[in-house]
Amino acid sequence: MKNYSAKEIKNIVLIGAPGSGKTTLAEAMAYEGKVIDRRGSIETNNTLSDNTDIEHEYKRSIYSTILFTEFMERKLNIIDCPGSDDFCGSLFSAFKVGDVGVFCFNAANGWEVGSEIQARYARLLNKPVIGVINQLDSDKANFEASFESIKAASRVTPVIVQYPVNQGTEFDAFIDVLLMKMYRFKDHDGHREELEIPAEEMERAQELNRELVEAAAEHDDALMELYFEKGTLTQDDIRAGLKIGLSKRAVMPIFCASGKRDIGTKRLMEFIINVAPGPLKAPAFLSTEGAEVVADEAAPAVAFVFKSQVEQHIGEITYFRVVRGKITEGMDLVNTRTQNKEKISQLFAVAGKNRIKVTELSAGDIGCTVKLKGTKANDTLAAPAEVVTIEPIVFPEPRYRAAIKCKEQGDEEKLGKILNEAKNEDPTILVEYSKELRQTIIQGQGEHHLNILRTRIQTENKIEFEYIAPRIPYRETITKVAQADYRHKKQSGGAGQFGEVHMIIEPYYEGMPEPKAYKTGKGEMIVNVKSKEEYDLPWGGKLQFYSAIVGGAIDARFMPAILKGVMEKMDQGPLTGSYARDIRVVIYDGKMHPVDSNEISFKLAARNAFKEAFRTAGPKIMEPIYNVEVLVPSEYMGAVMSDLQNRRAMILGMEPDKGFDRLSATVPLAELYRYSTTLSSLTSGSATYSMKFAQYEQVPADVQDKLLKAYTDEDED
Repeated sequence: MKNYSAKEIKNIVLIGAPGSGKTTLAEAMAYEGKVIDRRGSIETNNTLSDNTDIEHEYKRSIYSTILFTEFMERKLNIIDCPGSDDFCGSLFSAFKVGDVGVFCFNAANGWEVGSEIQARYARLLNKPVIGVINQLDSDKANFEASFESIKAASRVTPVIVQYPVNQGTEFDAFIDVLLMKMYRFKDHDGHREELEIPAEEMERAQELNRELVEAAAEHDDALMELYFEKGTLTQDDIRAGLKIGLSKRAVMPIFCASGKRDIGTKRLMEFIINVAPGPLKAPAFLSTEGAEVVADEAAPAVAFVFKSQVEQHIGEITYFRVVRGKITEGMDLVNTRTQNKEKISQLFAVAGKNRIKVTELSAGDIGCTVKLKGTKANDTLAAPAEVVTIEPIVFPEPRYRAAIKCKEQGDEEKLGKILNEAKNEDPTILVEYSKELRQTIIQGQGEHHLNILRTRIQTENKIEFEYIAPRIPYRETITKVAQADYRHKKQSGGAGQFGEVHMIIEPYYEGMPEPKAYKTGKGEMIVNVKSKEEYDLPWGGKLQFYSAIVGGAIDARFMPAILKGVMEKMDQGPLTGSYARDIRVVIYDGKMHPVDSNEISFKLAARNAFKEAFRTAGPKIMEPIYNVEVLVPSEYMGAVMSDLQNRRAMILGMEPDKGFDRLSATVPLAELYRYSTTLSSLTSGSATYSMKFAQYEQVPADVQDKLLKAYTDEDED
């Protein structure tokens, strides 16, 4: 294949709700560009997209697929994205390197919750979109209802470019109101005839043409003046106006299609080539310093890696967009993250699993290479002459967490390595061993997301494991002043151990006065502070540690050991073994022995004194609280709200949002395990949610009682 320049390339991202026909449309595009000589189908498991065993099993897209087609002497790079929100990471990666979204709508459903979700991401990433009402050959297809639902819900104004003459199982023709022609399709292989608009359709076509002209003129003063002067615009003027409106995300041109019958594919591709922004007109990539990196083919090479994937028998495949310059076979580049040199030994254009060998790729193009040493998604490869790092993709926060339990204990280390590889392929998967919880915690976008990962690992690596409820990272604190003395004494024939510590503890809060006097069970106690240490704890909150020792009761050399004993007990709190926080400790007295006192003695004495004081200081367990936002069709709001209230949620508000309801609440993390599954069940899969950590709050008394009963403190001298 030829090498395409930046002005000859378009990078598009296929988006839409599950079942909107993205994969089938991509197949038709590849066929029209003669990348394939026959179209596959999802039913027969032979499409360019959805080419993995697990996608064949589920009959839906799970991973994004990169493919290309050649049409009108241009190259269209296409990224077919999963519709499910569980796999939204693919869409974020795709939109990083794609310049325009092709938004597919199921003609039987119109705007769905899945559409709303993907529209939100396009809006967040500021990407223009072209709309395609697809599957007009469905027996339940309704173009008019679909368009009205898009018009009601979309924040980008839809404008009709095409409408069907007939629809349903007999669908074979549409009218293009930009070209003012009718197209009738003679078969299911894209062969069409161009006809004049029938008289009975002329009035509607002219009205829609007028609306299209107005939409095109609206976004350019010169075009608006021309429209007022002549009362219409030429086809080229309309394209120019739509190009401006599209780039501003002010207009969404709407097309007709049946990907399955290859109806409308050519006209859509023609429009993309003529109107959609390409690498030279789309917003430039930004460096980490905020500088624009434009698609200049003559400048030193820069490539951004947006996807990494491991294939059996091949190894790691690295997908990238050439941001600047040219990438050539045999070129040496620098990974700006690792500073390692990477040799591009082979270059490929990508059509699903098919890779076509090329010798170079120019600015704006998308391709892949193999066998790089340490380059992952979000990395930048740059020519050593001028190193530039592209601003990385910011992925959405995880919404689902689980702990991992291997069937065979010996598999844990092997599984850890496999999960790290999976994390490199899918950056929305987070894996870490929690020292606090003593569990390996995995996080993702939903239960389905993690189940797919488990199925893949079990199939490919023969490792059996399950997901279990993760422990909750509680925090412990106190609510009042308490005092405790503890003497550690041990005699074992030789040198003994002796250390006695007297301490006061109290709740810490920002701006509290320095310690002077306390009322305890021993009466009023005056303290004279000798030293103060303050620590920001790794798990949040503070520890203030004061020495108020007078008269040499305890040598200063033992104070670090006392601090260490306190910290050890804060690291594993007295109530549930969770981290303790926001506490002030004052050591005001004690005793030592001239022979038997040592650091271990005072560490143990301090640890036990802290534990005793803690238990009489109004101890409270605190739990993590998350902000949760649910987007749900109105008819399910009652069920969703009731379920959240049963999860100890505090409802913050509700507001309508273009056909949906948006519910905001704060919910304890302990109540959110498998929430995505419950939400899907309650709403027939039509709702979505996001969650983000908010703060720690005290647990209710009944919950605290249950937690205390479940925990046994095994502290020993």
